[in-house]
Amino acid sequence: MQILKSYTNSFKGLSQEVWMLSVVMLINRSGSMVLPFLGVYMTDYLRFSLESAGLVLSFYGIGSVLGSWLGGYLTDKFGEYYIQSWSLFLSAPIFLIIPFFPSVEMMAVLIFLQSTISDTFRPANSVAITKYAKPQNLTKAFSLNRMAVNLGFSIGPALGGILSGISYNFLFIVNAIAALSAGVIYVIFFRKRNTIFQKQKKMLPVETFTEKGRSPYRDFPFLFYSLLCTVFAICFFQFFNTIPLFYKEAAKLSQSTIGFVLGYSGFIIVLLEMPLVSIAERTLKMHQVLFAGIILSGLSYLLLVLGSSIPLLVLSMTILSVGEIWALPFMSTVTAMRAGLGSKGAYMGLNGIAFSFSFIITPFLGTYIVSHFGFDVLWYGSFTVLLITAFLIFRIVKRMFVKTYDQ
Repeated sequence: MQILKSYTNSFKGLSQEVWMLSVVMLINRSGSMVLPFLGVYMTDYLRFSLESAGLVLSFYGIGSVLGSWLGGYLTDKFGEYYIQSWSLFLSAPIFLIIPFFPSVEMMAVLIFLQSTISDTFRPANSVAITKYAKPQNLTKAFSLNRMAVNLGFSIGPALGGILSGISYNFLFIVNAIAALSAGVIYVIFFRKRNTIFQKQKKMLPVETFTEKGRSPYRDFPFLFYSLLCTVFAICFFQFFNTIPLFYKEAAKLSQSTIGFVLGYSGFIIVLLEMPLVSIAERTLKMHQVLFAGIILSGLSYLLLVLGSSIPLLVLSMTILSVGEIWALPFMSTVTAMRAGLGSKGAYMGLNGIAFSFSFIITPFLGTYIVSHFGFDVLWYGSFTVLLITAFLIFRIVKRMFVKTYDQ
């Protein structure tokens, strides 16, 4: 009973708007079953080589980089409401036409276009969270949003595993329906609120909304921090690329079992994220939480060297999920705290770019290492890189917020 009370208390103080942003994210991500199965779809159904599949997945990353930059720029210029709306509505038809172009070249073009449109959503959504959340609840708001993402990812891959067993085309259809549904719900709920906000904005002094911080591209400590986020993401987002391939080729799991193991990660995050974030906020400083999260992520990959039994895969995924909980929402909070009022879109966009670069590098690098050296080398290398990253990010974040910690 005490645990349940502690769990419910972790949600207190979050506004209706923050909850609705998470609901929209949940609906959208529940349909996001294409990406985890895209590598398997291309190698198993389209008969692409590992290198060709990795190349196409890298174009997803290129589009993600462009979309993150574009989303940040357009959000500062036009506001997060319009960018989120158009991103959701425009991404739906792209999903529907992907199955009709099964060549490597056309898959690369369409995946690039889809990821560019879809990822303009992310910086706009992050700015919306900072807009509707109270400063003291900012990490909780990011965590709730991420919890919605992961609940969606627990539903999506599990359902995707079932649907792909019938026909891979269902993956693209359901993804399109989810994006369209999320767009409709978002517009219905936020259209009036955005109109009211714009009217209130016009009544305030112009200087209230002018940029009060430097450009993120001239903020050198933040640039180094973003580079470290990229390195972390390159290792972490093997979750979407080489881990499903490892499950398929080394562990010999069926598609439905792969979906359930990936979906288990989302279940763990939904169950534990808010309590673990609350504990971390009370007991640790920002740089300490990030250090712990990155170290745990590295240990989860090191475990995979020991074998590919189901219990070991579940243990590894559990540790990776806890590491994710103590890394990703706090990385977003660092970005939001560093940004000025008029440059939040640019900062969130740059943070998105840092993660998007991983979608370019991870698929190609991961599949190349596996093809030439095997999975064990990949897991040892990921652990080593994450260990170094943990120490560096500990130092830079502590330096960025040293005045805050001393108060």
